[in-house]
Amino acid sequence: MDAAEAAAIYRSLFAAYADALLLVEPGGGIVLANPAASELLGYSPEELVSLSVDALVPDAIRPRHAAYREGYAKHPRARPMGTQMELVARRKDGSEVMVEIALSPLQGQGLPYVVAAIRDIGAYPRVKQALKRARYAEHVAEVGAMAVDTRDPQQLLQRIPQVAAEALQADAAVVFLLETDRQAFRVAGCAGDLLPEHLGAQVPNRPDTPPGFVVAQGCGVLVTDYATEQRFAVPSAYVDAGLVSALAVPLTDRGQSVGALTVRSRQAGRFGDDEMRFLQSLAHLLAASLQRTQTEEALQHAQRLESVGQLTGGIAHDFNNLLTIIQGNLQVLEDVPAVADDANAPQLVGAAMRASKRGAELTGKLLAFSRRQVLQPTRVDVPALLESLADMLRRTLDQRIQITVQVQPGCPPCLADPGQLESALLNIAINARDAMPDGGALNFAAQRCEALPAAVLAELQDSRPQAYVQIAIGDTGTGMPDIVKERAFEPFFTTKEAGRGTGLGLSTVYGFAKQSRGAALLDSTLGEGTTVSLLLPCHPDAAGAEAATVAAGDAVPAGLRVLLVEDEPEVRAVVMNFLRTLGCEVQALATAEAALEELAADAGYRLLLSDIALGAGLRGTQLAALAQQRQPALAVLLMSGYSSELLDANEASAWELLRKPFTREDLARAIARVLNAPRPVPPR
Repeated sequence: MDAAEAAAIYRSLFAAYADALLLVEPGGGIVLANPAASELLGYSPEELVSLSVDALVPDAIRPRHAAYREGYAKHPRARPMGTQMELVARRKDGSEVMVEIALSPLQGQGLPYVVAAIRDIGAYPRVKQALKRARYAEHVAEVGAMAVDTRDPQQLLQRIPQVAAEALQADAAVVFLLETDRQAFRVAGCAGDLLPEHLGAQVPNRPDTPPGFVVAQGCGVLVTDYATEQRFAVPSAYVDAGLVSALAVPLTDRGQSVGALTVRSRQAGRFGDDEMRFLQSLAHLLAASLQRTQTEEALQHAQRLESVGQLTGGIAHDFNNLLTIIQGNLQVLEDVPAVADDANAPQLVGAAMRASKRGAELTGKLLAFSRRQVLQPTRVDVPALLESLADMLRRTLDQRIQITVQVQPGCPPCLADPGQLESALLNIAINARDAMPDGGALNFAAQRCEALPAAVLAELQDSRPQAYVQIAIGDTGTGMPDIVKERAFEPFFTTKEAGRGTGLGLSTVYGFAKQSRGAALLDSTLGEGTTVSLLLPCHPDAAGAEAATVAAGDAVPAGLRVLLVEDEPEVRAVVMNFLRTLGCEVQALATAEAALEELAADAGYRLLLSDIALGAGLRGTQLAALAQQRQPALAVLLMSGYSSELLDANEASAWELLRKPFTREDLARAIARVLNAPRPVPPR
């Protein structure tokens, strides 16, 4: 083979070589480039010859590359492919490609050149997979940062389908969220060109629907071809849109599926294990964000409720003191001869008294809303209460709702706080009304129940009463599915739309029943209706309760020596007036410290009547404890306008508590109770 023939062969080899080849002179200039180099780098062969190899290096690493090239020129050596880290080459259009580079110096052949062989490794299967996973990881990191930064789940519900469709090159991506009743899915987010569903669309939650199947399985579902899918019914809209394959994963909140994230493609077999893991990562981020949002909303709601409780409890003392003054003076005014003999004055005084009582009820309702109410169990005539409540509801509820009352003959009175019992029954009735938007039947029933059901009784102590009054409120509304029924008594759980329910109605009913030493039961069938039952203890002594309604003055011993401690002067004057009209001898003081000095003189007091909040000095509970340590026979009656949460429960529970505002008869009955009761051991 002569030199000319060999040269021709070498030129042919250079031109035909599959890898890009560049012949580079010591200064970095490109002397010769083969067609593969032109195809890889996007330059024509003529353009490459006019460039320096530095132009093929990304800007960020160009300074380091120049230093490396200078060092290599001083000590040239062969460097085969695969022995160096993966590199990046810059194309003419600015895009970058991952490459491997082999360097072959020609100095040994007497030529001042280096041959650079460049291979595109992006086409390698392992590299493709690594690049794909890196791209997925980058998208997950982006969504993760967004999930941390944003407090608006709607942003994620919009962004995650976009990311899923973009990263997986899918034609559609949809987020399905289960409605509260778990009967249907709502399309909460979507992206892509082929979307059979629109935002806000409803899809039944059944195993034969695509999202229903995913939730029923509780794991990722891969569809290779809708045309051959047999596990669930494929909507015709999917096929009409040209969709072929799909991938879906459930959204899980605390172990329970709450929705599904789905991607779809027109290509068969488009998705695999890597795509499954990527979609699961997005689903986990979305579910965690939704859970955090729900938790934060519940916490904020609880904080708002706590603030309301603190506010109402804080103002209750002053407000109830004012009502005590108003009611007390009105009651005294009723007995003034000039008023009693006037034609109009008694009616005016009566109207003012009724208004002040409504003010006291309003304070009680505010405290009940914040669940800071002091329960005052007493004898409740159940038939009378139900008839009165039903009569009121007939005037206020939808006229299409038929209200009936069925009370077992001989139904006994129950022991409960009448105001709180009425509030609980109203809560249940309002829920029943909401479950019957087109009308229906609401039935109140009451009967004696000798014992609680075994399931409920197991939660109670042996000392619980054995006879109960069962009050049942039944409706013919929509009923509840099992999942809703299981959580119906949970605080903040509601199936009502935003702004229409706090989720505290039935939880307050449940708490009231438990606090009343009874129970609350729920029976509901989807599509048939709901019955909520309150089981409350029977009143232990109806006769004794009736006796409490006799004239209060007869129950208070004449000449009873009472030490009254109240820091509010006008309240002190009202209570002192009540006590004197009841035939008591009264010494009224403003502070606990002054009361202790008075008791030290052994003035023969039989009753200490003290407010609990006494300004900056000792509290009434502290005064009571010190007083009974010195005089164990001394009876104690405490007064307060505060709620139980704002009192020291351990202290206040040792003595009778009279809630402000109160009437003279209320005071007389409370005095009779504490005088006849055994003396409690004061707390230490």
